[in-house]
Amino acid sequence: MSDAEVAETRYIAFTSRKGQAVTARLIVRRVKRLNEQAGRGQDELFASWRYYPTFTDSPYAMLQAEEQHRDHAVPEQVNADLIDGPLAHMPSGSFAANAAWLTLAALTHNLLRATGCLASAFHAKARGATLRRQLIAVPARIARHGRGQVIFHLPEHWSWQQAWTNAFTATCHPPPAHAA
Repeated sequence: MSDAEVAETRYIAFTSRKGQAVTARLIVRRVKRLNEQAGRGQDELFASWRYYPTFTDSPYAMLQAEEQHRDHAVPEQVNADLIDGPLAHMPSGSFAANAAWLTLAALTHNLLRATGCLASAFHAKARGATLRRQLIAVPARIARHGRGQVIFHLPEHWSWQQAWTNAFTATCHPPPAHAA
């Protein structure tokens, strides 16, 4: 459960530009920051908050308008993830190269998100850079045994071993046989 609080006020923006002032609603959501030290007996002296302002002329009620604004963050986060990753190389001077990069970016983004969902609940919501760093760029040593068996030797006490093993098991092992 979130302990967020939402408030609204009328606000006039762009007053320094003559004739371009805009009057609309300023909706501010505040969320209490979690105190990591509280579990170890070090309580906070005063609460600290994160503030998320929204300037809108939406006809919705305050909570509906604020929720709609938060819903826009998901596609914006996907765009930022793509721009931070594979689309950092765009645009090139060739239309065909741009089309290829865009296609490959969409494919890798979807595969990376699916891998994150298979790995763990944390990785299901993690950014692309985090997934690449923790699940794709694996510090493993690959060994081959007789009959083509490949073994991955993961480092001891590796933080993301269980998540990587979950994704690997889900994708590389056949599903269990069902009784007829």
